[in-house]
Amino acid sequence: MSEAPELSELEALAAEHALGVLTSAERREAEARMASDPAFAAEVEAWRARLMPMAENVVGIAAPQALWLRIERSLGANDNQETGRGLRFWRGTAAGSLTLAAASVAVAVMLANQPTRTVVAPTGPVAQGQLLDASLVSQTGQPVPLFVAAYDPTRKALIVTSLVTPNNDPAHVHELWVIPADGKPRPLGILEPGKTKAIPMPEKLLPSLAAGSALAVSLEPPGGSPKVDTPTGPITAVGKLAKI
Repeated sequence: MSEAPELSELEALAAEHALGVLTSAERREAEARMASDPAFAAEVEAWRARLMPMAENVVGIAAPQALWLRIERSLGANDNQETGRGLRFWRGTAAGSLTLAAASVAVAVMLANQPTRTVVAPTGPVAQGQLLDASLVSQTGQPVPLFVAAYDPTRKALIVTSLVTPNNDPAHVHELWVIPADGKPRPLGILEPGKTKAIPMPEKLLPSLAAGSALAVSLEPPGGSPKVDTPTGPITAVGKLAKI
């Protein structure tokens, strides 16, 4: 199966701006780019439109006054600068939670409080399908998340983040599989440790991406499983897709 590309720099910047995780300097740069680059502005709005459904079931809770005072005192010193641009939201949020669903709640709260924007994204047909996510946990030792995945029906793509430390096993690769109700594995591609990848889903595989279907990662020789349609190495992580 051919390799799918990672998110481009433009897509990553647009996603991080939509999620509100940029530093103040990066936000100013992104806003200036939105004003001068309609394509980038449309990309930001597209990310907001894809993520907004997560906010529908979030109930607002008033924060205590003492908490607001602590936040105000810390604003001058805390601007996300130390995290750097290299640490993407998809990895940073997932590493701090046991499931991507928990991360989605935090994203929804932020999106629900975003100010109204004047930029309008291009109109088009409404995407069919359901937002799904999964946390793939290790199958040996402690059940900690090794990969997190989210299916975006608008792009018809599965966005997967590896939380595995890079270069810890150069002799093998991680291959991703989807296992629907019929129990037959379908290969989805190779995952690079420590990186996020958007995997386009061909039409024939879309029915496999449903709530209850399993995602699994196997340890394979370079290039993937020799048998193509079934894992040959040990299964290192497993998780089930669930509706967001």
